[in-house]
Order: sequence, then C-alpha cells, then structure tokens
Amino acid sequence: MTSATFATNTKAGTDATGSEATGGEALGEPRVIADTGLAARVAAIVVPVLAELGLRLVRVRVSGLAGCTVQIMVERPDGSMTIEECETASRAVSPVLDAADPIDRAYRLEISSPGLDRPLVRRSDFERHVGQLVKIELDVAHEGRRRFRGVLLGVEGGGAHIRSDDAKEGTAEFVLPFDDMADARLVLTDELIAASLRRGKSEARAARRGRASPSGDADDLNESRRSGTPAAKESKGE
Repeated sequence: MTSATFATNTKAGTDATGSEATGGEALGEPRVIADTGLAARVAAIVVPVLAELGLRLVRVRVSGLAGCTVQIMVERPDGSMTIEECETASRAVSPVLDAADPIDRAYRLEISSPGLDRPLVRRSDFERHVGQLVKIELDVAHEGRRRFRGVLLGVEGGGAHIRSDDAKEGTAEFVLPFDDMADARLVLTDELIAASLRRGKSEARAARRGRASPSGDADDLNESRRSGTPAAKESKGE
C-alpha cells in the first residue's frame, strides 16, 4: 500500500422521514445493492473490522486509473461520519487488508464518508430519502430501460418506487427491484444542498447554546460537533 486518504464529505440526510433502525439492528442491516468481484472480496474483509468500530460499509470501489485505488466508503448508522472516524477506520482496516492481501499490486487506500450525492445501498437509505431526486442504474432492463432518474416515492416490497419525468416519454411511475440494481444514488440538487446548510446552521446554534449555558450538557455539545460538517476535509498519511 502506498498511501491512505481520509475524507469527510458533506453530511447527507440524517433528518429524513421513514422508519429507521437503531443500535445493533442498524449496524447489521444488509445491503440490498452489494459489491461484486474484487470489491466484494475487499468488502468481506473489512465489514467485521468496521462493525467493531460501530461503523458500517457503504461501498467499495477498486480503480486502476492513475495507479490502483481502493476506495472504502463508510458511515455511522445515522449516516454521519467525521474525519477522525475516517482516520480510525483506516488504521484498523489497513493492516487487515495487508494480511489478507486481496490486491495483487501496490494500491492507495481511501476511506471516505458518503457525501450529499450518496449511494443508496440499504433499504433504510431509500426509506430515509423519500422525496429526493435519485438516479438508478439496473443490471437487468425494466420496460426496455436500464437507467432511471426521478423522485423517490417510497419502498414497495423488494423495490424502490420512483416517479420518472422523462422529456420523451412524459411522467411515469416505476417500482424498480433492488435485486436488479447496479447503482442507485441521490442527485445533487439545490434543495439537497439547502437542507444540508440548514442542518449545519441548526447544529451550530445548538453548539453555541451549549457553550453559553453553564448547565449545558457537555456530552450533547460534543455529539453535535461529531454529527458532521458542511465542508469537505481531507488529509493524507502513510
């Protein structure tokens, strides 16, 4: 391994509607869109390591462009992540990957948080982001199409219900099976950015109130600070 990169992207969607598991149930929730090939082998190695840290895997990507990069996207069950947690995850994951040796060449390990335009990989991700604009790509064509873009209306059975507004075909609704999905993610919109900024301001106000109150709960203040930042951070290490 040549180097490691840690990055926290803008926090995404921890205040959304829909049912949400908590504690160990949320940590152990399976992904409905999983990795394949080499990425799946890396995922199998790192999932138990991340679970010991109270983190869960979002996805793994192995890229050969400009050298080999292994990107591991992780988060806490509430969808947040800090730069310190990225660093902790990297220190825990790196020696385990070195020992298992799933990559046959030198690579750069990158640990990151999901970001605003995050992948949707668990049923709870789709439930949490109802009302948001999404892009979904299928392995198996649905009604002659593999790519869909539209508003996420909810989860029905084993699939995501979306309303697609296609300029050629007009408005139509589809229930796209999770089992057929290759990729699903939020679309970065002004609304999504504005919601993130509102959360950031709300957390900042809560932090100021905690500092101003002599009887304020220090644990609540620390939790507010840990819940995410509205700007990307990056650092590098060996």
